[in-house]
Amino acid sequence: MARSRSTAQRLLYALRTATTTTTVSPSPTSSLIGGTFHLRHFSAGNVARAKAATIDKDPWWKESMEMTRNIGISAHIDSGKTTLTERILFYTGRIHEIHEVRGKDGVGAKMDSMELEREKGITIQSAATYCTWKDYKVNIIDTPGHVDFTIEVERALRVLDGAILVFCSVGGVQSQSITVDRQMKRYEVPRLAFINKLDRMGADPWKVLNQARSKLRHHSAAVQVPIGLEDDFKGLIDLVKLKAYYFHGPNGDKLEIEEVPSDMEALVAEKRRELIETVSEVDDILAEAFLSDETISDADLEGAIRRATTARKFIPVFMGSAFKNKGIQPLLDGVLSYLPCPVEVNNYALDQSSNEEKVELTGNPDGPLVALAFKLEDRKFGQLTYLRIYEGVIRKGDSVINVTTGKKTKIPRLIRMHSNEMEDIEEAHAGQIVAVFGVDCASGDTFTDGSVKYTMTSMSVPEPVMSLAVQPISKDSGGQFSKALNRFQREDPTFRVGLDPESGQTIISGMGELHLDIYVERIRREYKVDVSVGKPRVNFRETVTQRADFDYLHKKQSGGQGQYGRVIGYIEPLPAGSETKFEFENMLVGQAVPSNFIPAIEKGFKEAANSGALIGHPVENLRVVLTDGAAHAVDSSELAFKMASIYAFRQCYAASRPVILEPVMLVELKVPTEFQGSVAGDLNKRKGVIVGNDQDGDDSVITAHVPLNNMFGYSTSLRSMTQGKGEFTMEYKEHSPVSRDVQTQLINTYKGNKPADE
Repeated sequence: MARSRSTAQRLLYALRTATTTTTVSPSPTSSLIGGTFHLRHFSAGNVARAKAATIDKDPWWKESMEMTRNIGISAHIDSGKTTLTERILFYTGRIHEIHEVRGKDGVGAKMDSMELEREKGITIQSAATYCTWKDYKVNIIDTPGHVDFTIEVERALRVLDGAILVFCSVGGVQSQSITVDRQMKRYEVPRLAFINKLDRMGADPWKVLNQARSKLRHHSAAVQVPIGLEDDFKGLIDLVKLKAYYFHGPNGDKLEIEEVPSDMEALVAEKRRELIETVSEVDDILAEAFLSDETISDADLEGAIRRATTARKFIPVFMGSAFKNKGIQPLLDGVLSYLPCPVEVNNYALDQSSNEEKVELTGNPDGPLVALAFKLEDRKFGQLTYLRIYEGVIRKGDSVINVTTGKKTKIPRLIRMHSNEMEDIEEAHAGQIVAVFGVDCASGDTFTDGSVKYTMTSMSVPEPVMSLAVQPISKDSGGQFSKALNRFQREDPTFRVGLDPESGQTIISGMGELHLDIYVERIRREYKVDVSVGKPRVNFRETVTQRADFDYLHKKQSGGQGQYGRVIGYIEPLPAGSETKFEFENMLVGQAVPSNFIPAIEKGFKEAANSGALIGHPVENLRVVLTDGAAHAVDSSELAFKMASIYAFRQCYAASRPVILEPVMLVELKVPTEFQGSVAGDLNKRKGVIVGNDQDGDDSVITAHVPLNNMFGYSTSLRSMTQGKGEFTMEYKEHSPVSRDVQTQLINTYKGNKPADE
């Protein structure tokens, strides 16, 4: 098996080298210092380093940049992201006690600083921290796993140089793993995979590795082999260094390195050969050594894995159990060894002064300042803005320019974050993630020192899929209620607030039921405002389907000046595709009605059309034609003609065979093909019309027109139908007539809710 694969690789390698004019020099000898592969001993094919070297032979910032890593930890819900981050902070000395996510001691994980996060045992907001491992500075962002908080993952991945994708060894590749992996591909983030929970019943890391290859199209291989599984999980064997690691002590902090157990030598040799073959498929230097049957040293293999990982051609797979404190230290070594430093990642900005031309940023702290505000939080001291610095240096007291708004701002306070704790610093340079207080900006704004007009490309912000009507129970708490909504809108681009002009309800929109529930709960807890939550009113409309004539005389005499106005004409539906929704045409001949009363007549019909007789919703696609009328020399007035118009409309409306229109949404679904039948059946139940069905890899893309009134709670239904793997987008298409049974039901509901005196 191995030999046949080698033959294919020889052919592939020969083709590759035949088409290139440059020859690749063999890998220089690398050395291991303190168990970590140092960048300064590695130069092959490193374009970014060559780029940095042209700036200065040995600039002041070179070593600092090489010794920095910006990483995120992302995964499906309950894969162990926050537990893993907690262990990393413990082993790097940032915290001195380990607390669990749903801690019985009432403390909870360090990175879940919000009370709601500790209660529910989920991460709601991404949290930033930093730590030091073997003299390397590691900035970490722990992100939520729930699809409702997808924007937190988006904005973290936007600013990171590398990531750890966590899988559960039992659950394997789950729905959110697929979503997160898609986001990592979108932002071109190199990543390691970590198969967690090897101590659990049913753990099978090789099954998970094969799922990652088939479902996520990962070109990956294990760099470790577990010693035992489930209750027998004792340690790990490093396939690069060929050493066995055992984790002792109450917190697994005593690391013992031993030789590979004799009973596992055959498995280790097989898995190491598989690792070398997989990496050599994407790394020419290793392929040359492998196909020449040279002995591959651990340094050669480590260098090749690093090159392939930073080029996003390979994903090394680590293993362990964060909860049982096993495998974290080798994973940290892997972050240093295989994930890129800030200057090895290509970042681009758009030059606003030359027609948004794409400019590659060098990542050089000697260059002009370019920093992106990627996350906002409201604290008691004011707005806290998280910045990723891409180029240049930022100092406390510096004046910076917000390129998006053109405003000049002074930096009053510069801090490093450790979850919800802050540490004041004087300056920060390219490659670092910091936060500033007292800077008014929006998420996605770019800051420079004024010498350049660059903006960073924006994040992908998904459209909200669900809405709720909310209002404060107490009228006195309106101010706090508005303050809360304004704050949440600034912090979270996927959270939208609007006012329904017809019902007067405040409508909040977001990514799902959990997303909106969390915000409602935060309004109650953080702002002490009790709110009532209801289903928002769907914006139905009414329209006429045939011509109906009117002839109405409004005559009122009550002593003194009376009221007199007569209007004659007809109403009819507007032609299909008409741009306007209401038209008024004056076809009067002569002066039966003085021209100064015509605007009052039009106003009366418009006002009457605001509330149709069927369910009280506005009437659209209506044309009103005035053909005749009568006026009185004394008693006619604008009010009289306005009232005549309102009553004339009500008089003839029933004869025009009115119908109710409902908003129909264009819904696009992406679901694995195996769930296509049940999803299509559910859309039919919701009175949806499927208009398109395409194939995209293993997924089916279904396009349908579905009434909005039948789409409430759909995100939850879709998740349960597709085991969380389906996703959908929804946008307004048009208003179209409801079926007769729905119309009868809506009219009866409206009449039942109508006060008796109306």
